[in-house]
Amino acid sequence: MKLKVCGLSTDADVKTCIANNVNYCGFILNFPKSHRYISFSKAYELTSIDKKNSEYVGVLVDPTEQEMRKFSSLNLDYFQLYGEYTDKEIKNIKHKFNKKVITSIQVKKREDIDNYFRVKNESDIILWDSSGYEKSLKWNYEWIRGISINCKKMIAGNIVINDLKKLIGLADIIDVSGSLETNKVKDKVKIKSFIDEMNKIKNAN
Repeated sequence: MKLKVCGLSTDADVKTCIANNVNYCGFILNFPKSHRYISFSKAYELTSIDKKNSEYVGVLVDPTEQEMRKFSSLNLDYFQLYGEYTDKEIKNIKHKFNKKVITSIQVKKREDIDNYFRVKNESDIILWDSSGYEKSLKWNYEWIRGISINCKKMIAGNIVINDLKKLIGLADIIDVSGSLETNKVKDKVKIKSFIDEMNKIKNAN
């Protein structure tokens, strides 16, 4: 099980994640409603940090083609896309902007899980997330148990440190943000504690 820490907004956030071998570092690029949103110039600065073994993810909500072109100039490995997409559209985006794609499926009810069918062939990662956007909401993570796809499975939605044990074997990647903050600011101690707990559980299994 790998870890993505999303909503990074300072040099210290990014360097803490890289130093602690976080697999994916996420940046909110075009959604100003989120307190984690960063400007293009800030995104350029943060994605210029040597990522070592981590990968950089640009989070985009219903992006225009112009926005994707702009953000494709950043040192990003992935676009994480929120919106209504098909395999054909994902394939076109990957080819046009030379980025891997995390396709986000927003979950309110059990039936929403199955929306992955329309993007399962071209997505590099499928993320099942809550429907809260800037708000972290829980949903029943067990709904994705048993889903078999060729790409990696990621889950998000108000995941806290005490959820980790029951998530082993459920997804390839855990995506966290709000639970690693204190007063809406990333907390180094919480990041390190989450990583330590995750490593402890992985080593025990």
